[in-house]
Amino acid sequence: MRYQSTRGTAPILGFRDVTLTGLASDGGLYVPETWPQFSRDDIAAMADLSYVETAVRVMLPFVGEDLTEDELRALCTQAYGRFSHAAVTPLVQLDHRHFLLELFHGPTLAFKDVALQLLGLLFEKFLAGSAEPLTIVGATSGDTGSAAIDAVAGRHGVDIFMLHPKGRVSDVQRRQMTTVLAPNVHNIALEGASFDDAQALVKAMFNDAGFAGRFRLSAVNSINWARLMAQIVYYFYAAVRLGAPERKVAFAVPTGNFGDVFAGYAAARMGLPVERLIVATNVNDILHRALSSGDYSAGTVTPTAAPSMDIQVSSNFERLLFDAGGRDGGALAAQMRGFEASRAMRLTNAQQTNAAEIFASDRIDAGEMAQAMLWASQSGETIDPHTAIGLAAARRAEVQGPVVTLATAHPAKFRDAVERATGLRPALPARLADLFDREERYDTLPGSFDAVTAYIAERAQPR
Repeated sequence: MRYQSTRGTAPILGFRDVTLTGLASDGGLYVPETWPQFSRDDIAAMADLSYVETAVRVMLPFVGEDLTEDELRALCTQAYGRFSHAAVTPLVQLDHRHFLLELFHGPTLAFKDVALQLLGLLFEKFLAGSAEPLTIVGATSGDTGSAAIDAVAGRHGVDIFMLHPKGRVSDVQRRQMTTVLAPNVHNIALEGASFDDAQALVKAMFNDAGFAGRFRLSAVNSINWARLMAQIVYYFYAAVRLGAPERKVAFAVPTGNFGDVFAGYAAARMGLPVERLIVATNVNDILHRALSSGDYSAGTVTPTAAPSMDIQVSSNFERLLFDAGGRDGGALAAQMRGFEASRAMRLTNAQQTNAAEIFASDRIDAGEMAQAMLWASQSGETIDPHTAIGLAAARRAEVQGPVVTLATAHPAKFRDAVERATGLRPALPARLADLFDREERYDTLPGSFDAVTAYIAERAQPR
């Protein structure tokens, strides 16, 4: 398996190098040169597999010669052994056609754990025996930061610098990052910044030769292909339990950065019978506008009760534009340069037409989100605001067969919003019950390239 950049000029890499690199040197994102293919029999054979064995079966074609099947199995066993549910990502039924796929049973209570627990182990495996340290730089709207920090805290040869917009993540999300006091963990709160601003700083660091050349930079955001690869697994795992390949399954995905739902697109390209991928956005609706009308124009970020979706520039959408537009790296590079200069772009006819074959989208406002939380509670389930946005879109989508809403975070991570909508205040699991008693450590910086790069340069190990 080899990987190419969406912008066409970066070197072709194998799985190990793609994992350690993150963003491509030409500013693009890495994708497989071809999608592995699973037959109906291949998919049917997954019905009785555990989550770990499903993960091995789905991911093995992506790792090439860089991991043996036994090595991959050992990494998956270790990664998912930390989850609190034996099924890792269990399905919960709400009514005759609606299901929740609970992705929050990992150590930091969010779907990011499914990928980042594995990614941390991959970093450690691929760096073994290397004297060159790895500097991870990431931006978070809440959940990526805590999941990535948990995955690499205390690991030898790795420093992590995590940027978050000050005051724009929940108190639980912040504390899950800032109470990890391992010496290789550095939390940075950016003043007056949005997640888009933080993400732009990370991309600028990777693209600045003077800065990037001093360190071995890598990414934990969903720009890193290995993270998306791990997320493909739970689409297969859920679908076969609802009758695939004999019937199609639809998925509703609350999304801001498009990574989680792109993993579903990858599963479909690999042969999984997906009825529809429903992209659910909040009022920061750039993805809904792009998919419904072809208008990919960034506006001003509006803070909401679903902060992980308060995004106006969705990094992973570039992967879909590349695949749906005929995999023309040069054309996409020009298209993205125009967007980066003007923050506005029209999808081509091919991009719109091909995306419409599998994607639907919806925009959910605060009232609709609250109604979905209340409906779920009446069905016996407490859900967080992000999951509620996905469920609201799922309930009014015109699709056939079962619909699975991805439950992306434990409701206790957003307890104030849940209580306002339902009257219920969810408690943190026992392992995090003392979170608000733990010491915090983070630094506050202005959201400027010079301030952030100076901070990192002072603390990171040079290559």
